[in-house]
Amino acid sequence: LDISSPNIHSKQSATFTMLAFITLAASISCLYLQQQAEAFSTLPLTSHNASKSTTARNAFQLPELSFPNLFLSKDVRRSELKEQILSLASETKRGLTATDEQKEQMQTLFAELEALNPTPNPLIVNGKKASVNGDWSLDYTTSDSILGKGGFPRIGPIIQNIDTTTLSARNSEVVQYLLFPIPRSISAELSPVNGKFTDVKFKRFQLVPIGFDAPDSFRGALDITYLDQDVRLTRGDKGNIFVLTRM
Repeated sequence: LDISSPNIHSKQSATFTMLAFITLAASISCLYLQQQAEAFSTLPLTSHNASKSTTARNAFQLPELSFPNLFLSKDVRRSELKEQILSLASETKRGLTATDEQKEQMQTLFAELEALNPTPNPLIVNGKKASVNGDWSLDYTTSDSILGKGGFPRIGPIIQNIDTTTLSARNSEVVQYLLFPIPRSISAELSPVNGKFTDVKFKRFQLVPIGFDAPDSFRGALDITYLDQDVRLTRGDKGNIFVLTRM
């Protein structure tokens, strides 16, 4: 005999349906919460969700910031720039063999070092800063004529002496004329316009043992854009740049 009641069967069926629905809902909820947690988690990931979760993390990852020279002191940066400039000057034989790329590189380094000039008025000499006075060796220039490009080669250093007490300058070098090395020089008079810029009037040429006065039209200008104890940067009136080191 069937002793069960129809109402009892109906209640049991409803209960089973409700439990199944709750279980399914709980499973879906747990899976969703797991995916959300993995998107922000720094813990190791399971293999089947690694790729998806890594993408999610990257979406919220802050970019790495780099400031290569921001916190370097000016002295450190000056030293770096001088080292690069003098290395390039040596590599290109004072600029004589410089390629267009090397010339552009030098212009960039030159301008960057100018911006760190520790001596704003180099022509005004006092005991508290580097002096422009003395002998300087030309390490690099863009002037083909001074380098002797296409002509007689220069032997040894090309020297410039500056004396602000007498407002005078003197350039000297040794030139190889065929088989003979011949010293030659030119003296000049300085007429400062301000603390860094001076007009130049060439006075006398000397080609040992012959000397003669320079024509009155032989004039130029000198803009000293950087000066410290070891290095001087200068711009000429014809757009050339000059790198000199103290002797």
